[in-house]
Amino acid sequence: MSDFNPQKLSVKLMPPATSEQPIEGRKYTLTHSDITAELFLDIGYVYNYEAVNWKMRDEVLAKWKKDKHGRLNLVGKAYIDGGEFGESVSGIRFNIFKKEMETALKGIVYGDLPFYDNYPDLLDAPIFIYYESVYPQYRQIYYYGTPRQYLEQI
Repeated sequence: MSDFNPQKLSVKLMPPATSEQPIEGRKYTLTHSDITAELFLDIGYVYNYEAVNWKMRDEVLAKWKKDKHGRLNLVGKAYIDGGEFGESVSGIRFNIFKKEMETALKGIVYGDLPFYDNYPDLLDAPIFIYYESVYPQYRQIYYYGTPRQYLEQI
């Protein structure tokens, strides 16, 4: 993935999702091609599990979710392992995800620009990514700023 190139992003809005609906529960499935460096973003009411490579598990899933105060946050997850990889392989996966997460988030945010035109307040919503792992050192939650910060970098 590395550097974000908007020309290498393909976006698919999965009906009945639109640039206005849903808000809460709006889901993003971001996958990529290691060969072409293309990013593929699916936006909808559900994740596009058909796009997930179940052997590699290198997708980023995210959704708009209310916190305990009723504020919307963009909450995502990256699958490090479920015990099928050794600790060293899981560490490598964790480091790759951390290195590439900003590029992934740029793709998710940039790919849904019409949504932010309809809900500009969400440009300042916090982004949290949960790294899923059986190993405690890789099972982490990180704050990744706001959508506005990613758009300003593009």
